Amino acid sequence: MVTTAFVGEQIENSHNGEDLKNQLYQSITLLFEWLEKNDYRGYDTFDGLNARYLRPLTFENGVLRIALQQSVRRFLFNTRPLLGIRKSHSTKGMGFLAKGFLRLHLATGREIWRQKADFALRWLIENQSKGYSGACWGNHFDYQSRGGCIPKGTPTIVWTSLIGHAFLDAYDQLKTDEYLEIAKSACEHILVDIQAFPYDDAVCLTYVPSQDSRVHNANTLGASLLGRTYSHTRDERYLNLAKKALLYTARRQRDDGSWYYAESSNAHWVDSFHTGYVLDCFKHYLDSTGDRQFESTMMKGYEYWKRVFFLSDGTPRYYNHKTLPLDIQCCSQAIDTLVFFKDLDPEALVLAATVAKWTIKNMQDKTGYFYYRRYSRWLVNKTPTLHWGQATMLCGLAGLYKSIQRTELS
Repeated sequence: MVTTAFVGEQIENSHNGEDLKNQLYQSITLLFEWLEKNDYRGYDTFDGLNARYLRPLTFENGVLRIALQQSVRRFLFNTRPLLGIRKSHSTKGMGFLAKGFLRLHLATGREIWRQKADFALRWLIENQSKGYSGACWGNHFDYQSRGGCIPKGTPTIVWTSLIGHAFLDAYDQLKTDEYLEIAKSACEHILVDIQAFPYDDAVCLTYVPSQDSRVHNANTLGASLLGRTYSHTRDERYLNLAKKALLYTARRQRDDGSWYYAESSNAHWVDSFHTGYVLDCFKHYLDSTGDRQFESTMMKGYEYWKRVFFLSDGTPRYYNHKTLPLDIQCCSQAIDTLVFFKDLDPEALVLAATVAKWTIKNMQDKTGYFYYRRYSRWLVNKTPTLHWGQATMLCGLAGLYKSIQRTELS
């Protein structure tokens, strides 16, 4: 186990601790001011089907819907205002913002951060998907893939689990019983509404209710929420399903330590931030349950991820076989996962600080928000994505700031 004293020494040797804290807090403050000015609204990477002026031209054909959605997403400049796509609130974004505000409250003790966390969590309680067996959340737009359409408001296990973790963070920190009840309700949604496909003594949790979509980060996210909630409730149903779901993904780890996005033949890619999700999920399970059966799987995956997905200056690579595009969610998730693993890796917090400094320098606009993607030194997509960039970056930077602050106080 890595001691806080050793981590603090590593930070001080690699980065001036006080300068780093000031840089992080200044970046967070600028981002917070942008969020306030924009009423916590932004665009989403996959909101192309909200294009009021072009959506009718798809004639609701699946191929044409994909073309529109991907064109809006991949165009080098933000065409959304021209297409009638408005900035919106985001459920997943509010979840990440709640986590970030809680971290800032813990680091600073300032009441404003608790108030903002309560605001985000209250918004989430009031904006759940309706008609399901428990608390759950989905997109504010239709999403089209080759596998079919996920209509606006349909809950996903990814959204629901990440938001459920925000409520558990709030319960752990604030001891508000209502927040634990929301997390328990989300687990009931997973148990009742999410299909678990059997594989011998393992299962794979599907991405959305009533669809056959088996994806590793979705499967493990559901498992991580179940395992972590079990630590509070001791509900054996949660533990048993979590263990079976993680067993499915553990058995499909590749020889080099990586995971495909999914096992279907059209999903055989390995990327940074989805791998980060999977690693976080194994660690949540281990930390919450004390069950160490997946520890070697987790560490093999972590060592692969850390070795493959970073350049020497902290640039976070997107894919295992190429660096570009430089994507803001690769930055934010890299910081978050590294901070989470700081108790197991003495170099993790230093690398997280290096990634954060690179991201602030190369991806943050002078107005405070973070760019979506950088394709080269001069070619940048500056779209202000809400959950994909602003919320995840506030969460990641706040986690790093909190860790450095608490390391210095230890």
